[in-house]
Amino acid sequence: MFEIIENKKLLSGLLLIAVIGDFVVPYVLALFYRDYKHTTMVMSSLGNPKSPVRGIYNIWLVILGVLLIISCNLIKLRYYSVSKGYSVATIILILTFAIGAGIISGIFSVNESKEVVTMASKVHGAFSAMGFMFLLFVSLLLAILSIKNGDKIIDIFFIVCFVLALIFFVLFVLADKPEFQDTIIAYEGIWQRLTLLFMYVPLGFIAITELFSTKLANSCQ
Repeated sequence: MFEIIENKKLLSGLLLIAVIGDFVVPYVLALFYRDYKHTTMVMSSLGNPKSPVRGIYNIWLVILGVLLIISCNLIKLRYYSVSKGYSVATIILILTFAIGAGIISGIFSVNESKEVVTMASKVHGAFSAMGFMFLLFVSLLLAILSIKNGDKIIDIFFIVCFVLALIFFVLFVLADKPEFQDTIIAYEGIWQRLTLLFMYVPLGFIAITELFSTKLANSCQ
C-alpha cells in the first residue's frame, strides 16, 4: 500500500483517470439517456432514480472519490517540503471533494426533478455543494505553493484557473435562481462543466508534469 502512495507515476496516472474520466464518463452515459441535456442539466442528474444509466454513473462517482483520495498523495510528494501547512490544507480540500461530491454523492443520488425533495437528494445536494466549494480553492492554494517553490509562470496559470473557476461557479449557482431562467445564465450544465474544468486543470497539469518528469528521470538512469 505504501509503495502505491509513494509511486509518483502511478499516482499521476490515477489522477489523470479521475480528471479526464469525470468529463468522458458523463458524456458517454448521456448517449444512452434520451432526455438528458448537457446544457441545462447537471452531471449528477445522470444518477437520478429514473435514469437508465443511474447505476453506472453512481458507481463512477464512488470510483472518482477513491481515485482522488489515493492520488492526492501526489500533492504531498510534490509540495510537502515546500510548505507543510499549505500542502496539508490542499489535500484536505481535495479529500472533502472526493468524499462529498464523489463517494457520498454516489451513494445518495438526486431526483430527476428538483421539485421532488427526498432525504437522499438533500444529502447529495449538501455534500456535493460542500465538495465543489472546497475544490474551488485548491487552485489558489496550489498557486501559493508554486510561489513558495519559485515557479513564476505556473503560479500565474493557477491563479487564472482559480479566477475563471470562481466566475463559472457563481454563474452555476445563479443558474438555479428563478429570475435567470429565461437568460443564458440558465445553462446550468455548461457552467458546472466549465467550473469543474478550471478546478481540474491545475490537478491535471501537476499529474502530467509529474508523469513526464518521472519518465525522464527513469530514462536518464
